[in-house]
Amino acid sequence: MTSSTPVSPAYAAVPAEGARIPGPSPVLAEVVRSGFVEGVHRGSLVVLAADGSVEFALGDPAAPVYPRSANKPMQAAAVLRAGLELSGERLALAAASHSGETFHLDLVRTMLTEFGLPEDGLQTPPDLPLDPVEAEAYLASGQVRDRITMNCSGKHAAMIAACAANGWPTDSYLAPEHPLQLLVLDVVQRASGEDVAHVGTDGCGAPLMALSLTGLARAFRSFVTAVPGTPERAVADAMRAHPEYVAGTRRPDTWLMREVPGVLSKMGAEAVQAVALPDGRALAFKIDDGALRALGPVLARVLRMMGVEAPVLDRIAAQPLLGGARQVGEIRAAF
Repeated sequence: MTSSTPVSPAYAAVPAEGARIPGPSPVLAEVVRSGFVEGVHRGSLVVLAADGSVEFALGDPAAPVYPRSANKPMQAAAVLRAGLELSGERLALAAASHSGETFHLDLVRTMLTEFGLPEDGLQTPPDLPLDPVEAEAYLASGQVRDRITMNCSGKHAAMIAACAANGWPTDSYLAPEHPLQLLVLDVVQRASGEDVAHVGTDGCGAPLMALSLTGLARAFRSFVTAVPGTPERAVADAMRAHPEYVAGTRRPDTWLMREVPGVLSKMGAEAVQAVALPDGRALAFKIDDGALRALGPVLARVLRMMGVEAPVLDRIAAQPLLGGARQVGEIRAAF
């Protein structure tokens, strides 16, 4: 249902929660080159008030989407609910899409060693570091694609460790019917307040659970408002305390959590973003065409609409377009 709280003039068009908006998604970002709009990125977004009600929405936030790696905090909470003892940097890495920097890979290996697990037990697909700078250095050093280098290896290490601790099969830990994945399903549904609409397979091979954007925002809100000592709050606290392990030194999620106190932020492939503020407000959006370049400008715009002001937003929003090795335009929010 709609919020009973007066809507700020910065907000427009607040549809009823669950409303279906016909037609194409609205334009959330536009590509401007030399003063000419040469392309647009459409999508849907939702902003929740501190009480969890929908305060602002564009597009169809009730339609199910694959949150991709924005589901990782919930997967990490499920690992804790399975009884695995993780905290600090290790717990942040369990919820990470890490950049493949040396400190990420070292900690994944340390975790596997601590739990007595072999590196070849990871069922992540062999990959290069997610960060382009790290990928270039990795290839230049003569290394090849590896399972541990894949950005989800921290999550998988934690999943295998949880299975081993419970006597569950470790060779089938990615099967949707595996006890661990059934626990993940339960955590996702409880946190989002809705039934999972579809279960597919994520890029790392893990089950991928579809939610509405409203449900995704609600889940992030539930993590920052959870009672201290609960798995959900433990994950939120670890991510906020160690954001460089959630993403990397050159990643917006890290910058935002490091520079805006109390913020929980996680992006997902195919241009999904979810954020919760410490007061319980939250947002989630998805760019329809999966263009990651639109994430920063849209995220910065929504946060400013929510009253967040910090220098890091300029850095997150910056998406210059080059021509002849100089900036001739930008990707900018269009709402």
